[in-house]
Amino acid sequence: MSIDFVEALSTDNLDAIKAAAKTDVHAHIFLSTRRENMERWLGHPLTKPPLKMKGLEGMHEYIDEVLAPHLDHREGFEFIAASAIDDAVQDGVVLLEMSFDIRLLKFYSGGLTELRAFIEALVERYREQIDLRPELGFARECADDPRLMKLAHQAIELDIFQSIDLYSHQEACNPETVKPLYRKAREAGMKRKAHVGEFGGAEEVRRTVEVLDLDEVQHGIGAAESVDVMRWLSKNQTQLNICPTSNVMLDAVPDLASHPIRILFDNGIPVTINTDDLMIFGQSVSEEYRNLYRSGVFSAQELEDIRCASLV
Repeated sequence: MSIDFVEALSTDNLDAIKAAAKTDVHAHIFLSTRRENMERWLGHPLTKPPLKMKGLEGMHEYIDEVLAPHLDHREGFEFIAASAIDDAVQDGVVLLEMSFDIRLLKFYSGGLTELRAFIEALVERYREQIDLRPELGFARECADDPRLMKLAHQAIELDIFQSIDLYSHQEACNPETVKPLYRKAREAGMKRKAHVGEFGGAEEVRRTVEVLDLDEVQHGIGAAESVDVMRWLSKNQTQLNICPTSNVMLDAVPDLASHPIRILFDNGIPVTINTDDLMIFGQSVSEEYRNLYRSGVFSAQELEDIRCASLV
C-alpha cells in the first residue's frame, strides 16, 4: 500500500520518499552518479571526499587528485552519463535538467555533431522513464577561450539544449562577458541559469540575474543576507535551485540546521531541492528532502509543498 510524501517523511520511510515524483534541476552530468557505481565499474575503491572542503578550490582538488585520473575520457564520461540517469530514475526523479559542459567536446573527434548524437540517444533511451532536458554548461574560465565561446554559441544552434548554466569560480569572469551568449540563449527559447551567491553576497545575485536576464539561480543562498534582495527575488519569482549538502560540504554554510533555505523560503522565494554532484556529495534528491526534515529545517508539509511546486 502506497503512502503519501508527508507520511513518508514523518515515518522516515526512504523507499516511500523515493517513490514520490521529484525534480532535479541542478546537476552536472560528469559528477552525477554515485561514487560506488564508479568503484564497481573501475573495479577498485576511490578515496572518499572530505566531509568539509574549502569551497570550490577544495572540491576541484579532490576531483583532480581522485576522480579525474580514472574518469577523464570518453568511456568514463559515457558510463557516468547513463549511470547518473539510472540513479535519478531509481530516486523517483521524473524531470532532470542536467548540464553537459562544453569542454566535454574534447572526448568527441566529431565535434558537436557527435556529442549531439550521444545526447539525443540518451534522451530517447530514457524517454519512457524520465523527462531528460539537456542543459548547456559553461564554466566561467572558458570565457577567455575564443574557441570554446564559439562552440558554445554553435551549441545553442543545435536545438537540443533546453537551458544554459554558468558556473565555476565567480571571479573568473563577470556576467557582462557572457551577456551575448545568454542573449542568444534567450532568443533560442532556452531557460537561463547561473551559479551565483553560493559564496558571494546578495547584491551579486541581483546583478547577475539582471545582467543575464536569468530565469533561475543555481544556489543563490547569499541572497539571504539582504531583505531587499529577497523581496526583489520574491517579487520577480526568481527560483533558487538549492543543493543543501553541497553547501555544507563546501563550507558555504556551517551545517544543515542553519541552512538559509529556510529564510529564503519564508521570504516568498521559490526554491527547489537538488543534488549538484552526487559523486561527491553523496545525497540523492530523496535523501536531501529527508535530511532537511530530520534537521528541523522544514516540516513534512512544507517539503511536500516544495516538491509539488517543483513539478509544476
